[in-house]
Amino acid sequence: MKINELKEMTVEELGTQRRDLKQEMINLRVQQQSGQLENPARIRAVRRTIARIETILSSRRNEAATSVVAAAEAETA
Repeated sequence: MKINELKEMTVEELGTQRRDLKQEMINLRVQQQSGQLENPARIRAVRRTIARIETILSSRRNEAATSVVAAAEAETA
């Protein structure tokens, strides 16, 4: 999944997508251990997509925290 597509998603959608990808990762690992994995590169792609989602969620949390701090400082000034 492209980064631009992920950035357009809401926090709830990103959470759902992350959960689904983590489940897929578990399934891929099971397939790998049993020797049934047809596309080993999929593990890498899923892992990187999960990391992209977590990065976006983290940056959104940081932006929200920064805006709250800025608002609090504006009220006290």
